[in-house]
Amino acid sequence: MSTQTDVKQYQMYINGEFTNSSSNEFIQVINPATEEIISEVPSCTIEEVKEAINFAEEAQKEWKKKPAAERAKYLTRLAEEIRKNKDYLARVISEEQGKVLALSTTEVEFTADYIDYMAGSARTYEGEILQSDRPNENIMIFKEPIGVVAGFLPWNFPFFLVARKAAPALVTGNTIVIKPSSDTPNNAIEFAKLVEKVGIPKGVFNLVTGRGGTVGNELASNEKIGLVSLTGSVNAGVSVMEAAAKNVTKVSLELGGKAPAIVAEDADIDLAVKAIVDSRVINTGQVCNCAERVYVHENIADTFIEKIVEAMKNVKYGNPLEDKDLDMGPLTNKQALESVDSMVKKAVEEGAQVLTGGKRGDAKVGYYYEPTVLVNVKQDSQIVQEEVFGPVLPIMTFKDLDEAIELANDCQYGLTSSIFTQNLDTAMRAANELLFGETYINRENFEAIQGFHAGRKKSGIGGADGKHGLEEFLQTHVVYLQRNPNKK
Repeated sequence: MSTQTDVKQYQMYINGEFTNSSSNEFIQVINPATEEIISEVPSCTIEEVKEAINFAEEAQKEWKKKPAAERAKYLTRLAEEIRKNKDYLARVISEEQGKVLALSTTEVEFTADYIDYMAGSARTYEGEILQSDRPNENIMIFKEPIGVVAGFLPWNFPFFLVARKAAPALVTGNTIVIKPSSDTPNNAIEFAKLVEKVGIPKGVFNLVTGRGGTVGNELASNEKIGLVSLTGSVNAGVSVMEAAAKNVTKVSLELGGKAPAIVAEDADIDLAVKAIVDSRVINTGQVCNCAERVYVHENIADTFIEKIVEAMKNVKYGNPLEDKDLDMGPLTNKQALESVDSMVKKAVEEGAQVLTGGKRGDAKVGYYYEPTVLVNVKQDSQIVQEEVFGPVLPIMTFKDLDEAIELANDCQYGLTSSIFTQNLDTAMRAANELLFGETYINRENFEAIQGFHAGRKKSGIGGADGKHGLEEFLQTHVVYLQRNPNKK
C-alpha cells in the first residue's frame, strides 16, 4: 500500500548543476514506516549517464593538478556543512530508509568524521624510492589517481557510503559519478547540495539517479571509468564485474555477509548477549557486517539462549520519526520484508523452533518484522547459510573450538566474524583460523575509520577505510631515472 502525501521533487547533479532527466520519468521513494510516497527523483537515460562521465573525465584533468592539500580543503568545508545540517540530514535518512533517528544522527556525524579523516590523508599518502641494481639510477614509484570513479551505493547506510566512496576518491585526485539506491536517493542528493555549497569544481562530483539496468550498467561498462566501487549484494557485484570485464576496469566490491558469533564456554555471557543483540538489531538487521548466526558452547547454551531471548523480546520498534525511544525501525522496502518472512517460514517448515518473534509486526502499515530467535536450525539450512538482512538470529551449539571454527568457516561469505571468550589462547586461535576479513573479540561488529573493511570469498574484492582503503583509489607509476655520470 502506497499513498501520496507532500511529495518532494529532487533532481540529479551533473557538472555542477541540478537537472531533471530528458526521459520525463521519475522514481517514487516510499517511507517504509508509513508506506507513503515522499519524493520523486529523475530516472535518467543512458545518454545522461555518459554525459556525467564525460564531464567527470574533463574535470579530472584540472582536479588532479591541484595539490592534494588544496583538494582536502574542499572536503574539510564539506564536513563542516554536514555537521551544521546534522538534524535535517538525519531526518531525511530516517524518513526514506527507516532507521531510528539516533542511528541516522550517528551516521551523519560519522560521515563528517570520515571526510575529515580522508582529508587528513592529503599530506600522508606517499610513493616510494627503491634501490636500483644499476649505478647512477633511481627507481621511483609514484601514486597517482585512477581517473573517473563510479560509486554504487546501497540503501542501508546511504549517506555514509557517499563519503566512503567520494572522500578518498576526491582527495587522491579522482572525480566521481555516484549512483544512489533507488530506495534511498534523497539523502545523497542532499549531500550533493552541500557539495555545490562548498564550491567543489564542476564535474568533480556528479550524481545520477535511475534504475540499475540503465544507469548501473552504463557506469560499470563505460570505457572511461577507471574504477567501479560498489557496496551491495553478491548478485549486484557479479553483474558489475561482468559489465566491467570487457574494459578490464578495476572493481572494488563490498558484498554480502553471514557473520558468525562464537560464544565460548568461558565467555562473559551478559557481554556477549548485549553485543550480539546490538549487532543484530542495529538498522533492523540490515547491516552486512553484523552478527547473522550464533554458535554457543553446549555447556552454557541454556543460560545464553534464555538471556538472549529475553533481550530480543525487549527490543522496541516503530516509526522512527514518531518515537525517539526505539531500538529499530521497519525494514527498508516491501521486498525485504517478504524475503525475511519467507526465510523464517522456510526454516520453521524444516524444523526450526521460534523462541520469540517469527512474524511480521502488528502495525497496519509499515514494513516491520519482529525481532526473532530461532533454535533447532541446521548448518546447511538457508537461514544459516544465506544472508537474512533482517532482525533474525539462528542459534546452534558446539562441543569444542575445533567444531565452532569449522562451522563458522562453512559459508560462502567471509566479511566479518566475532568471538566471545576470556581466554587469550582461544581468542588468538580464532583470530588466526577464522576465514573472514574482520574478527571482533568481545565486542559488537562495527568497523573503525582507520581500520580496513574488507571481505573474503563472496563477500567482495578490495576494501575500504584507513590507509589501505585509500590505496583502492590510486594506481602506481614506476619511473626509472638514469643519470649521466659524466655530466658535471
